[in-house]
Amino acid sequence: MNELTRKIEYLSSFMTEERFEVLKNILNERTNYITVGLESIFHPQNASAVIRSCEAFGIQNIHATETLTKFSPNVNIVRGTDKWIDIHRYRGDDATTELVSKLKGEGYRIVSTSPHIDDKTPEDFDVTAGKFALFFGTEHAGISKELREQSDEFIKIPMYGFVESLNISVCAAILLYNLSRRVRQEVSDWGLDENIKPELLSRWMMYSVKDSENIMKRFK
Repeated sequence: MNELTRKIEYLSSFMTEERFEVLKNILNERTNYITVGLESIFHPQNASAVIRSCEAFGIQNIHATETLTKFSPNVNIVRGTDKWIDIHRYRGDDATTELVSKLKGEGYRIVSTSPHIDDKTPEDFDVTAGKFALFFGTEHAGISKELREQSDEFIKIPMYGFVESLNISVCAAILLYNLSRRVRQEVSDWGLDENIKPELLSRWMMYSVKDSENIMKRFK
């Protein structure tokens, strides 16, 4: 038994069996098959709402560029959901290129949301073609020219009224619900790699156990 397994076993003795099962069940619903990219989100309420949607639909990682503004979720809206997922920040003028290069290097398709590009809808986007990073642009201008040029595919939510686009938080919720549901139905290997589950589970257990830092001081 390695140290991480021992740590999980030790922490499990400080929580109910029901709580431990909840953590393991949620862990089994997490995915890195979809990841989310955010370009310079200005409004804290939008950043917070996207985090809540990602957590609700089992998306484990969010990547946020801070070229124009700092990514600053509102703690009163996030309500602790950010501790269950991983948020990665990228700063500087080349943040978008750095992020896109990183994700492509990990095998992700770069899929950007845009109401002005006639491409796939949530229903006809091919979720089986490989894992993908779903990008959302800044509230005022949408995705940047740089991201548009580096994207592999585009996706849009069809509009039937006078409104040309939806608020980013609404757009994210709609797309993540639809696409995460389809991924679970149509893709066989959408779950987290088994090698990373123990580390994530132990971190969640630390959040769940009261006074866990002091408790772990007695761990041998």
